[in-house]
Amino acid sequence: MRHGVTAALATLGLGLVAALAPLAPTAHAGPPHGAPGADRQAAAASAASAGFAHPGVLNSRAQLDFVRTQVQAGRQPWKGAYDAMAASRYASLSRTPRPRAVVECGSYSNPDIGCSDEREDAIAAYTDALAWYVSGDTRYAKKSIELMDAWSAKIKDHTNSNAPLQSGWAGSTWPRAAEIIKHAYTGGWPNQGRFATMLREVYLPEVIGGKQNSNGNWELIMMDAAVGISVHLDDRASYDKAMNIYLGRVPAYSYLASDGAQPLYPPRSSIDTKSELIDYWHGQSTFVDGLAQETCRDFGHTGMGIAATMHVAETSRIQGRDLYPQFKDRFRHLLGFHAAYELGQAVPSWLCGGSLAKGIGPATEVGYNALHTRLGVSMESTRRLTEGRRPAGTENHFEAWETLTHADNPN
Repeated sequence: MRHGVTAALATLGLGLVAALAPLAPTAHAGPPHGAPGADRQAAAASAASAGFAHPGVLNSRAQLDFVRTQVQAGRQPWKGAYDAMAASRYASLSRTPRPRAVVECGSYSNPDIGCSDEREDAIAAYTDALAWYVSGDTRYAKKSIELMDAWSAKIKDHTNSNAPLQSGWAGSTWPRAAEIIKHAYTGGWPNQGRFATMLREVYLPEVIGGKQNSNGNWELIMMDAAVGISVHLDDRASYDKAMNIYLGRVPAYSYLASDGAQPLYPPRSSIDTKSELIDYWHGQSTFVDGLAQETCRDFGHTGMGIAATMHVAETSRIQGRDLYPQFKDRFRHLLGFHAAYELGQAVPSWLCGGSLAKGIGPATEVGYNALHTRLGVSMESTRRLTEGRRPAGTENHFEAWETLTHADNPN
């Protein structure tokens, strides 16, 4: 029986619409590259009526302004993080986009027919948008637009078994780039409407329904995409639907003792018995604070689940509902548990048979900043892991440059 899930959803999700107070976009002059035109004024009015703040997908204006100030002052770790990003292949101004009409991705991206190209062009568009915002060099904004325009002119569909996940990876990154360019760059983007149509017609239908029976990183990544796309489209109905799926999935992905003797069943799934649940948790039958549904699978996929979890929480906070106080204990244990083992803590025999496949990736910066910098939570293992691996780069899927954007960022 799923009484735990039902209760959690009643507490976390069903009041979402009422709890989300509309936020008007904050006034901001942006980088000094020209005056807004009538089209930008109309876009701002539309955004205000829809109740979304822009830019508002993972990064707010205040956060971006903080980053620009720190980099231009040569302060660390931001200057080193920016330099690493600017030196990466993703920031190359000679990059040629490689769009496809149909991107076909099988399990583990095999076959990879446009999968890597799509993900990496999306990361490059985001990289260029950040590089422009920080440096003021309009060549980066134009390159970001070139990449977004190339894909919006061509892509029609994703196919094969990894289509939902591929759509989540790329679909979570594209809106981060588009938000910065549309709402801060004043040099013009004539095809922004076509790009929005691409997000609505190609990506959103693939991710908005979630993926109930798959490993939890799938649904969390898909909601990362759905939430970001909904913000960019000023689509309140899709945003609320995605947030409700997220609010049900989060407590079913990472365990707290307050959940009961076993983890919560994943919402809307066919998993409904304890034996099925243990199989779903990759054979783990002893549950402790911070354990994730994919811990015993590997830390790579768990890291993706953690990153997507924090991305959505960050976007939600920017849009007016701060989930970090509500999920503080769950998040701090989730981060700290995996950070400790990633750092080399001995693995007990009861945990995943005494063996862990480590390699969490650049997944901790956003959550660490939210909990430690803004809420003052002590997180020693997470601190050591996060600071010891700065600057965080990209894992070439959907996590990118989060030391630059979120390290010690108080906004």
